[in-house]
Amino acid sequence: MSQSPQAESGKGLIRAISRWGLAALIVNCTIGSGVFALPSALAEKAGRASITGVVLAGAAVGVIMLCFAEVASRFQDSGGPYLYAREAFGNFMGIQVAWLVWFVRLTSCAANADVFATYLGEFWPRANQWAPRLVVLTALIGMLAAINFIGVRAGTRVSTTFTAAKLASLAFVIVVGMVYLIWNGRIIPPASAAPSARSWMQAIVLLIFAYGGFEAALISSGEVRNPRRDLPFGLLAGLFTCAAVYGLIQWVVVGTLADAAHSARPLADVARIAVGNASAAIIAASALCSIYGYLSANILATPRITFALAERGDFPKAFGLVHPRYRTPYFSIVLFSSLVWVFAVIGDFTWNVTLSAGSRLFYYGVVCAALPMLRKKGGTPGFRVPGGSGLAVVGVLICGGLLTQIDYSKSAILLGAFGMALAHWLLVRKRR
Repeated sequence: MSQSPQAESGKGLIRAISRWGLAALIVNCTIGSGVFALPSALAEKAGRASITGVVLAGAAVGVIMLCFAEVASRFQDSGGPYLYAREAFGNFMGIQVAWLVWFVRLTSCAANADVFATYLGEFWPRANQWAPRLVVLTALIGMLAAINFIGVRAGTRVSTTFTAAKLASLAFVIVVGMVYLIWNGRIIPPASAAPSARSWMQAIVLLIFAYGGFEAALISSGEVRNPRRDLPFGLLAGLFTCAAVYGLIQWVVVGTLADAAHSARPLADVARIAVGNASAAIIAASALCSIYGYLSANILATPRITFALAERGDFPKAFGLVHPRYRTPYFSIVLFSSLVWVFAVIGDFTWNVTLSAGSRLFYYGVVCAALPMLRKKGGTPGFRVPGGSGLAVVGVLICGGLLTQIDYSKSAILLGAFGMALAHWLLVRKRR
């Protein structure tokens, strides 16, 4: 049952996120620092065909997101994939999914914070030295934590503002690249060798992860004004926006750069060729805006996982505390932000690739499988997908197929995450 825009959630959170604010949050949670390096990796795997790959991957993610849209439209509380898995398959699966979502967001935020300090070096070279870097990370994460501590409206405004700034900066690269291609008669990028089947799959895997992250915005459903209506809208608006950005960026990079596969900073190189060397500073500023927006969206959304766990008795009560004045889950916000700071300070997180890949595809498959299970349980979703049960099977098969393409050389980390989730479930079960 929907609520009025001013209604509060049952546990004291304020429903202040509008449908467009939610769409901006989804874009922010999806487009992070990867967009500044992804085009080269895709060009290396698939050459000119990587532009088609963006469309194919968008269609594959679209199947998964349609499943998410129907499932999410059945709920009004915070929790996202944790809540969906818990209701469809029980507490064990819910806790497994919660831990995996939380770990993915934590390590991704820490990695992006580290990249922020690196790009800041374009304007302040000392930013990459140990002491100044510590100051930068503390100020960056501390400021975002404070903004989200004092209210979800403030956090949403910051997320929406930096979404606009991020898209504007990426639009700059797209526009100057398009003008350059049209002016020089290079609208159709030069031909390249046809990619092998394995290269195709690797490119699609990269793109699936580029499109991933939208689920983080669903965690804060308890603060969305009308979640049954707005969540499906936000998901689909976010998908089309991200697909357009990724597709156009890939086109101008492949068309402009003769050796796009070996460019370390492809967007900067496009701007340099089209406008001049001074554009390097513009692209560095674009990267800072993109990363700051990504972090702001995740520090707003991710603490709601532990809040949702505490709401249902699956986590200590402290994680469910709501500030009496600001009406935010302040303990969960402070803890998550502190851990992001710790992980960003202690080093890089190359191992996050395996953890993020395996866990994300796992819980995407779980949510797709939840669609027919929840239909059997009854109830009317706010958004119903035609042929949803068949679409759910396709979504599970997509996730399963992509899981076979992941490098599991560091799978001990992923097994450790599952092990911690299992231990958590056993403790909850024993207490009950």
